[in-house]
Amino acid sequence: MPKEIVALKDLSLKLQYRTDVDNLVTEFFVPCLSNAIEYDRAVQYVTLKSISTLSLGLQNFADHDGKIRIITGHRYSTTDLDILGKIFNKKNGTFSLGAIHSHKLEILQRLVQKNKIQIKIAIPRSEHVDGSFSERIGIFRDEQGEMVAYTGTSNETFNTENRNFESIDVYTSWNDRPRVDIKISDFERLWNNETKYVQVHDFAYAYQNNLLKYDSHWAIETLS
Repeated sequence: MPKEIVALKDLSLKLQYRTDVDNLVTEFFVPCLSNAIEYDRAVQYVTLKSISTLSLGLQNFADHDGKIRIITGHRYSTTDLDILGKIFNKKNGTFSLGAIHSHKLEILQRLVQKNKIQIKIAIPRSEHVDGSFSERIGIFRDEQGEMVAYTGTSNETFNTENRNFESIDVYTSWNDRPRVDIKISDFERLWNNETKYVQVHDFAYAYQNNLLKYDSHWAIETLS
């Protein structure tokens, strides 16, 4: 039986969440994700563990034909890149996971196959940008079409293991529609590769064309 979803407008949301006074995971991220049917995220990097953990909370997305779209930078740990490359290998409509039998990976594989989770890669392509893609946008949408947007955190899925001191600013479609529309426009232009200074590719294309990079900076996380 599908989980009953509460309207985002009925949640008690603050204009700002900050580590010293708030729990960003339990007070903001979990309530919004649990009651949304779509989630868009632009962030500097994601890990296999974070994507898989996120996928476990997507029953409401599955029940209500929802989806998650992620735009991220092009640097990954060796293990993450190898496994994600296999998960996103859609040649002939099949996946090539080989001996990988993790329950989390199986769930993630099915969600990718059904386009419930889509990932695109943003790569700086201009003399005006000499670093990496590090935009920080998040947008939740519910069944009523209401939206909650936020900016400010690099924590890709608000992992409870994250120990950063940080804050996020929150904008809602019922109280600050112009600001929400700006964030939606920024994300959509990125998703459609219409943003200056960066090129955006589907993950599979970026992987097959060697556009993704191994980076030892990101800790290798194992799935359990």
